[in-house]
Amino acid sequence: MREEIIPVSPADLIGEVAKLKIQGYRLVTLSCTEIDASAIDVLYHFDKDLGLTHLRLTATKTEPVPSISPVYFAALLIENEIQDFFGLKFQGLVVDYQGMLYLEEEALKTPFCKFSLRTAAPAAVQEGQTADTTASAPNKPDAALPERAAEETMDS
Repeated sequence: MREEIIPVSPADLIGEVAKLKIQGYRLVTLSCTEIDASAIDVLYHFDKDLGLTHLRLTATKTEPVPSISPVYFAALLIENEIQDFFGLKFQGLVVDYQGMLYLEEEALKTPFCKFSLRTAAPAAVQEGQTADTTASAPNKPDAALPERAAEETMDS
């Protein structure tokens, strides 16, 4: 398999993506990684005839990046996901979920989901007691169920 990584600037991104589309490349996905507190790398992955081509865009978190969704419509989902998880904004998104693609309205708005929503602990745990972990949870299969099924089959 052939592979190529091409550095690209925000100003050149749309032109390079359009060239790849004209050449018959399909968009595979985008990936994003945080470099440091102010910079992010966005990798655009393309495939043609089992050869991978990647465009690497290094962006600052405070500056919006051009959306490639006008060229590859499906990119809108991945770009919205990156907005939700990393806080990087995409300019010109075909459909912009404004940070709500995955997150509920009541969820905290924090890039990269640096929080977690938890349900309240059982009352026993809140009072400093240990929770009973041996009881079967509702809507979960009972651990003894396979044995019971075998017994019922033998009795029939």
